[in-house]
This record gives sequence, C-alpha cells and structure tokens, in this order.
Amino acid sequence: MKLLPDWRKVLVRAWSMWALAISILLSALEVALPFLQDFLPLRPGAFAVLIFLTVIAAAIARLLVQKDI
Repeated sequence: MKLLPDWRKVLVRAWSMWALAISILLSALEVALPFLQDFLPLRPGAFAVLIFLTVIAAAIARLLVQKDI
C-alpha cells in the first residue's frame, strides 16, 4: 500500500474525508447520548440515521471529481 503524493491536501480538502469526520463525530456523540439525554432530547435512532446518511455522502463524494484537488 502506498500513500498518494499529495495525501495531506486530499485529507484537508476532500469532501469524502469531511463526511467521514462528521460521521466519526456523530458516532462519538451516539456513545455519549445516554449521559446527555437531559440536554439533547433526541430519539434513540436519530444518530444512527445521521451516521448512515453521512457515510453514504462520503461514498458518493469519493466518486465525484473535485477540481480543487
């Protein structure tokens, strides 16, 4: 396995990486949700749906051509 020569640029600018970062953040919030029920009145499956949508967005963004990169 070999990294891209401009992997830092891809890491910062690629939409797929941003969508994956959002899904990681949502996953962490889902773990903390039982402790935050008083502050965030959300349905139990809400984070699962959001994570699913961001992962789908990341997969689609991975296939799109991004001219900035």
